[in-house]
Amino acid sequence: MAEPLRMCAGCRGHFEKKQLLRIVRTPDGELILDARAKASGRGMYICRDQQCYEKAKKSKAIERMLKVSIDPETYDLLKASLMKEL
Repeated sequence: MAEPLRMCAGCRGHFEKKQLLRIVRTPDGELILDARAKASGRGMYICRDQQCYEKAKKSKAIERMLKVSIDPETYDLLKASLMKEL
């Protein structure tokens, strides 16, 4: 059986779910990078690439997909988490 496809919020390309990283807004409103793609909450996917992250941030795709307003400090924390996963 084929792996499910997900769209990257940055480049808008479609990739297998396991190739992407998931960002989740947990039920208590916290934003986390979910490398295992198992956390509960509203999620979106992004390539394992800093350029895709920057593009998604600039276009506010992360905020739209997670239906939340994100402050600059939270963006910095997400970027730091992303760099650890690369």
